[in-house]
Amino acid sequence: MIHYYVYIIQSQKDNSFYIGYSQNPESRLTKHNSSTKGYTATKKPWKIVFTEKFESKTLAIKREKFIKRQKSTAFIIKLIKGSSVG
Repeated sequence: MIHYYVYIIQSQKDNSFYIGYSQNPESRLTKHNSSTKGYTATKKPWKIVFTEKFESKTLAIKREKFIKRQKSTAFIIKLIKGSSVG
């Protein structure tokens, strides 16, 4: 069975966060760290600070959008620390 993951990466340059989804977060992290354009290229290096596993791409996308809609660093930090949010 193929799984999808919502991941949060944190910039080691300015501590900002980026939220995405992927079948392979580690591979995706490598792409973020080798990118030469876009948002993540300007804030390298990145590290994975959170992953959440889903049974379908649809569920992963819904969760990613939910987290992004919060527009809250505090929400993301609580999620990373394992609080029961969302």
